[in-house]
Amino acid sequence: MVEAELTKRYGTREVLSLATMSVRPGTVHALVGENGAGKSTLVKIIAGTVRGDGGTLRVGDQSIDLARWDRTRARAAGIGIVQQHGASAGTLSVVENAVLGVEPGGWPLIDLAETRGKLRALGDEVGLPVEPDARTDELSLGAAQRAEIVAALHHGAKLLILDEPTAVLTPIEVEGLLATLRRLATEGRTIVIVTHKLDEVRTVADDVTVLRAGKTVATFSTAQGPLEVAAIARAMVGADLPTVERLPAPPATAPEALKLERLEVGTELAAITLTIKRGELVGVAGVDGNGQRELALSIAGLVTSRGVVSIDGRDASQLSPARRLAAGLAHIPEDRLHGGLLLDATVADNLALARTDITGRFVIDRARVAKHAATQIEELDIRPPDPSAIVRGLSGGNQQKVVIARELSRPSLRAVIAAQPTRGVDLGAVVRIHGRLRAAAQAGAGVLVISADLDELLALCHRIVVLLRGRIVGELDGEQLRRPDAREIIGALMTGVELAADGDPYLQASGRVSP
Repeated sequence: MVEAELTKRYGTREVLSLATMSVRPGTVHALVGENGAGKSTLVKIIAGTVRGDGGTLRVGDQSIDLARWDRTRARAAGIGIVQQHGASAGTLSVVENAVLGVEPGGWPLIDLAETRGKLRALGDEVGLPVEPDARTDELSLGAAQRAEIVAALHHGAKLLILDEPTAVLTPIEVEGLLATLRRLATEGRTIVIVTHKLDEVRTVADDVTVLRAGKTVATFSTAQGPLEVAAIARAMVGADLPTVERLPAPPATAPEALKLERLEVGTELAAITLTIKRGELVGVAGVDGNGQRELALSIAGLVTSRGVVSIDGRDASQLSPARRLAAGLAHIPEDRLHGGLLLDATVADNLALARTDITGRFVIDRARVAKHAATQIEELDIRPPDPSAIVRGLSGGNQQKVVIARELSRPSLRAVIAAQPTRGVDLGAVVRIHGRLRAAAQAGAGVLVISADLDELLALCHRIVVLLRGRIVGELDGEQLRRPDAREIIGALMTGVELAADGDPYLQASGRVSP
């Protein structure tokens, strides 16, 4: 049992105001709320990685002294946390990260052999396979997250806290992870999952706590009946979410906005040929680590590549990243922390980053920067609504809104690369971000959406192509995306599983047919 009633301030801003959460042992407990609601702060205090300013915390029958509570004491109490952006040392291997602070045999005589074997066996057992000797900074985001989950279990976590654990997983992997969480709860562990995906909440959770503006505003439990997604969503945002229809596809005669011809990056991306028309939204699905990162970076000119990238009919292959942006390209990187933001700069300055149309070329026009920031903060509901706030102090979802606002407000937009545009953001932010992507397409841009969230691609896109081992292995469009088995077909393409055609013309044409 975990009982929390916590307060936390950063400067004059109160992030948690006696927010409460009661977690029953042997259950899966979902913590939901809008970005900036205080979810991550609440679980970090429980896990000992952030110090609470006041309130109470009980773990089992122990009353916790918040002034002395830290990660070491939390781990000793059986609490493990896997954070949204990871906490591993990138230059170390998976097994080396797993033993940091708890080195078997003691420093300097560290014996990794036993830990290596246990990690591999545990990963296989729970359906989250890991390679213990792989360097963490060479892993995909999904693989790194899986390694941290396995390491936490290896350390004996009885209460396992997961922050957005399915954000980088395929539908098949999500199903496997949720089944694993249910099994772990059945076996006696307690799971707290911070998530924005309410279908997953309904699937896996026993209890739900809803935070809004740092306060607990609602709780739900299966003990009172089935969880209702609409009621949880209403509690999160204080209103019903609007429904948005898919945009009509552009005509076949529409001009090309973005064209890739035999685009290659080392051994990671092989001969990608793809055309996106003005007004078209094209999705890229695939298991994380199958070339999506290289695809986005090569279009943006941030890695060395071979082949041709054309923006609005102009060969941009030899242009610098800055020149490509000037030619009408917008790039929303998959890793906002390392590729999209200056964390110690203000919201206003990040919104104007690489935007000479806002700043001016030689002397920064502070009035224009401030006006642009105020407009974007209002349109995307960036919180706190303060242009002078330092970006590092924002929640992950609000940091993402800053990147989205900067890139999609560029003038003369011709093509957009949106890599994981809604990873880790709340329902209200998803609606706003999807609205901005649709608006970009309606204004005549071609939009390439690279996402591990298949529901996102199905909701947004006119076409979906699937990457596997750096190659396009299939494509669905139009009526094919509305097939009842579209998810199954895309999932099979993503994982290389072959389906029986049984006379199905799409499966026969795709080549994904069992012999």
